[in-house]
Amino acid sequence: MTRLTALKTLVQRFSFLLLVLASIALMMLGKIDPSLVEDARSHVTDAFVPILDAISRPAATAARMVETVVEISEIHRENSELRLENARLLQWKQVALRLEAENNSLRSLLHYKPDPSAAFISARLIAAPGGPFLRDVLVTAGRRDGVRRGQAAVAGAGMIGRVVEVGEWTARVLLITDINARVPVVVDNNTRQRAVLAGDNSDEPRLLYLPPEASVAVGDRVVTSGDGGLFPVGLPIGVVAAVGDRVIKVKPMVDLGKLEHVELVDFGLPGGLVGETGLAGVR
Repeated sequence: MTRLTALKTLVQRFSFLLLVLASIALMMLGKIDPSLVEDARSHVTDAFVPILDAISRPAATAARMVETVVEISEIHRENSELRLENARLLQWKQVALRLEAENNSLRSLLHYKPDPSAAFISARLIAAPGGPFLRDVLVTAGRRDGVRRGQAAVAGAGMIGRVVEVGEWTARVLLITDINARVPVVVDNNTRQRAVLAGDNSDEPRLLYLPPEASVAVGDRVVTSGDGGLFPVGLPIGVVAAVGDRVIKVKPMVDLGKLEHVELVDFGLPGGLVGETGLAGVR
């Protein structure tokens, strides 16, 4: 053991000198027989290639993972920007569609008086107390915020219902799918056929009082008609989802099962509440 330790100490002490001598020997050997040095170099390279390849694989994998994380982060940022852009474009689209419907209904009219400016009150949903037999929701805005009965409730792309009860801090909104809901509407196609949207406690309300010869197709937009004076003309509600012999179903513009926030809108129309069962009301 002592001899081995002494040998290691000697090698460590003269290692630099040994490396210099080895380098000089390789240089002289390369001058004497270059092919021998090249063969030795190629063998050494071949021997270390698998080791270098094994070392490089984790590094390449880590680099790809880092690149993937950066790409995912960039995609997430772009997706957020596109969502905001889409929401803004959707709002402008609804404004354009409403103006188009309004222009179509006013082409033959003179001395038109425009609707007053709408007032918006944003609120958050806190409960849906009605259960399966009453489609309504409670929102965090009430009389102190300027909410009053009869105001339309909208979310995203279209109308979802109407305020039917108002407290000091909260209000109850009856959805268009409730069995008591009735909304005067127009099928927004070439015929401009008037009807009444009636809820039946399902996810898709029905169109009532259409004449037998009415031309309605799947995909036709359904908007408010303005009859009764509670809602303006052209407020989007849904699209025709199914046309049967006796039943025409309408799919709401908004997924009512995923509501989180709504806007209660006062359009300033003089019609107001006609009655609990009148067509101007939603209940």
